[in-house]
Amino acid sequence: MTPDQMRDASLLELFSLEADAQTQVLSAGLLALERNPTQADQLEACMRAAHSLKGAARIVGVDAGVSVAHVMEDCLVSAQEGRLYLQPEHIDALLQGTDLLMRIATPGNDVGPADIEAYVALMERLLDPSQPIATPVPNPEPIPTRVDALLLEPELEPAPVSSEAPRQSKRMTEGGERVLRVTAERLNSLLDLSSKSLVETQRLKPYLASLQRLKRIQSNSLRALDALDGQLKSLDLNLEAQEALADTRRLLSEAQALLAEKNAELDEFGWQAGQRAQVLYDTALACRMRPFADVLAGQVRMVRDLGRSLGKQVRLEIEGEKTQVDRDVLEKLEAPLTHLLRNAVDHGIETPEQRVLAGKPAEGLIRLRASHQAGLLVLELSDDGNGVDLERLRGTIVDRNLSPVETALRLSEEELLTFLFLPGFSLRDKVTEVSGRGVGLDAVQHMVRQLRGAVVLEQTAGQGSRFHLEVPLTLSVVRSLVVEVGEEAYAFPLAHIERMCDLAPDDIVQLEGRQHFWHEGRHVGLVAASQLLQRPPGQTPSDTLKVVVIRERDAVYGIAVERFIGERTLVVLPLDDRLGKVQDISAGALLDDGSVVLIVDVDHVLPSVY
Repeated sequence: MTPDQMRDASLLELFSLEADAQTQVLSAGLLALERNPTQADQLEACMRAAHSLKGAARIVGVDAGVSVAHVMEDCLVSAQEGRLYLQPEHIDALLQGTDLLMRIATPGNDVGPADIEAYVALMERLLDPSQPIATPVPNPEPIPTRVDALLLEPELEPAPVSSEAPRQSKRMTEGGERVLRVTAERLNSLLDLSSKSLVETQRLKPYLASLQRLKRIQSNSLRALDALDGQLKSLDLNLEAQEALADTRRLLSEAQALLAEKNAELDEFGWQAGQRAQVLYDTALACRMRPFADVLAGQVRMVRDLGRSLGKQVRLEIEGEKTQVDRDVLEKLEAPLTHLLRNAVDHGIETPEQRVLAGKPAEGLIRLRASHQAGLLVLELSDDGNGVDLERLRGTIVDRNLSPVETALRLSEEELLTFLFLPGFSLRDKVTEVSGRGVGLDAVQHMVRQLRGAVVLEQTAGQGSRFHLEVPLTLSVVRSLVVEVGEEAYAFPLAHIERMCDLAPDDIVQLEGRQHFWHEGRHVGLVAASQLLQRPPGQTPSDTLKVVVIRERDAVYGIAVERFIGERTLVVLPLDDRLGKVQDISAGALLDDGSVVLIVDVDHVLPSVY
């Protein structure tokens, strides 16, 4: 590549970064203007975004971008000055231009001169209806946000590119902090090293406890020596024996004082090292955190466009956009959230005519709320649509031979809703572009389970549905119950545990040749963890059996272990790729004393139980 080509590629990358940032501003502002076309602040923001894109395109020599941004700016300026009232067709065209600009900024784009000419003619006709009608450019698919940065390196705040001011060489965040380019691999390595440092500092605790025991032993030894001295006073010891006894007492006292001093110093060092290691780990973990808004790029637009294609008026409201989440979790959440949003628009929200007849506003509302709760990311996605038609759902269950009629009639609402999560289940009779293919909520549940999370559906007939999702804030740590199996430590993620219990021998019954116990009104299968994990059974002197009750979807089963060690927050250490998939094990971790614990893969344990 020649120096000129390298310079051009670098300039195009800057324009791409600028377009990525400014098109988000345009999309958000235009969607707000669709609801209130006279919002001065949104008009100003959109106009400035279009103006910045025009200047950036002119600087890097992208004439197509200059033409598109110029006619968009003219439209927005006309609206600002009151010469034009933005109608839905204006918003559609401006959003179309936003997508076109993003396509222009994407390397290897397929935008030709004819596309640009058609779009410019379309905008000119909208600004001046007396112009001849031009063939409108097909509405391109919304350009997804750049995901290569998620896979290769952390996302960067785009460098400002403007025709009015020179470009800044240092990228800055909203808070004024400098942003550097760091690969995701280096961040992962930093987090791994910091987590190991944190675990290593924890090993000082049992060492300090051993020194405390040694200090007590020395104190007891000194008292024993004093008692011996008292006994020997009744004897006529020679001078040498008395001096040896005094030297022993002196040396033991000096050793005790030195041990107490060094023990205090080591205790202080251990506390400080633990604090620094915790801060190091928290900082490294924070480097992987991104705001929840990163997964929402384009979702508001997607909901609006999908609603219009279905003849519905739908608006998406989002709360908690700044909630911090691990970028790996964000990446895996995008697909299930998109599916749930499309599902809400297609299945939940009614047409404007139906909503008005039901006494609702013509515009449907979908709310997505993100928050932190007990180390989890809690997502609530609700709509004010029609809810789930339980009788239709009951009929579909019977028609597909998933349950006899008599049983289906007795199913509760909660039990009926669980059928929606079955593979291949759909309430649509015909396949459309949006739904009916049977790739439904089971895919959502599967992806959420991969994140060690859970999803629950609630609904109110005629008033809407609500999905409640809980996933870890990060995949780097996991809250687990550590147990002993075959004299080794294993960990069960708390997200899968329903409860722990002690069973007496009389609580266990044999049904169809297998052990069961009574739990919440039904018999639950029981299996030994040593059998599942292929470990030799350990000694169980206790009269009671320690059982971990696991819930996986609608299945509940018990796993008998030898001992409950306790709840721990474990730093996940992935297994070496050379080991391949280890049966029933997902990862490893280190306990406070430095010993290894294996984290059980609950999803793969289930087939072993049944």
